[in-house]
Amino acid sequence: MELGFIFQQLGIALGLGLLVGLQRESVASRLAGLRTFPLVTLFGSTCALLATISGGWSIAAGLIGLAALIFVGKFSETQAGTHDPGLTTEVAILLMFGVGAYLIVGHRSVAIAIGGVAAVLLHFKGQLHGAAARLSDTDLKAIMQFALISLVILPVLPDRAYGPYAVLNPRNIWWMVVLIVGINLSGYIVYKFFGEKTGLVMGGILGGLISSTATSVSYSRKTATDPDSVRSAAIIISIASTIVFGRVVLEIATVAPSFLTVAVRPLITMMLAMAVSVGVMWFWGRGKAEAMPPQDNPSELKSALLFSLLYAVLLLAIEFAKERYGGRGLYLVAGLSGLTDVDAITLSTSRMVNLDKISADQGWRLIVIATMSNLVFKALMVATIGHRQLLGRISGCFGVALIVGLFLLII
Repeated sequence: MELGFIFQQLGIALGLGLLVGLQRESVASRLAGLRTFPLVTLFGSTCALLATISGGWSIAAGLIGLAALIFVGKFSETQAGTHDPGLTTEVAILLMFGVGAYLIVGHRSVAIAIGGVAAVLLHFKGQLHGAAARLSDTDLKAIMQFALISLVILPVLPDRAYGPYAVLNPRNIWWMVVLIVGINLSGYIVYKFFGEKTGLVMGGILGGLISSTATSVSYSRKTATDPDSVRSAAIIISIASTIVFGRVVLEIATVAPSFLTVAVRPLITMMLAMAVSVGVMWFWGRGKAEAMPPQDNPSELKSALLFSLLYAVLLLAIEFAKERYGGRGLYLVAGLSGLTDVDAITLSTSRMVNLDKISADQGWRLIVIATMSNLVFKALMVATIGHRQLLGRISGCFGVALIVGLFLLII
């Protein structure tokens, strides 16, 4: 091990220890502060250096000795009547010892990241506790259900293809569920922290992240009893529908990055066309606050199972339509599936392109048809359950997107 490398790592260990120690000193920690943490991190690095010569026992001995010192310190605090029931500083000490050791035997970037995250977590104690306090039982349930979906169910599913066309891979299907539920949950959590009172733009963005269809239904129903909200509802519904295109691009980038290079241009073109129309609408209705309707738990296991079923059915339907009816059958499947859900057809199409079962040129056309179908479906819902003026206000934005989509498909 070169001498220059050793001094570089020791310097980083010192810096990380000072960073965490400064934070602990600022909260007047009795157990360890500005001097102790750098010493602990350097101690970890020294033990790791000894391990390169005499074996890993030196790291284990250092960790045991450090734990013993922490025990003595806590015991002394208890005897003096100044005992702090928390264990944050103690855990931070052990962690920074590990960071110092890992700087020598592991990857520098990982150790720096761990030390930086430790300092941030220690510093933002109040904000983190405040955030946790704002989460209701329903919110915590949503987070835990997402953990169940992503960390418990996903790893145990078999990673092999089943079905008549060998396209049903249980783990791959559930990965798509994790992706969609994760996007929905992110929007839901942001909504909870921004509160129900949001501006028009933020309301539309959050609505698009959580569910543009649900947002369209909620605001349409509101206008039926509150005609004064037609203008703001039209803006929010249009923004939410615009965000769908960004959401689709994100899904393609995650599932089939190579396909994105082909699909991104038509999708972004439609998104920009809608964004310009929304910008005109927002200019005339800006500055007005709007309360978002209550949002449902996006991590419900029942919804996840239904989405996985829809995704699997679409995989089979695309393969069947391609084999039996050719391109026309694929476009019919895309149009019908896009009526109620764009995510499933986007992910299934991206998956099929990734497997070279359909071409990238067919793929982006299927997705564009699905998004157009979804816009038509939402317009029909608005006409059915919303105020009669609402359809007229969104028709310009939706109409521009449909015209651009048709133009892209024709050329």
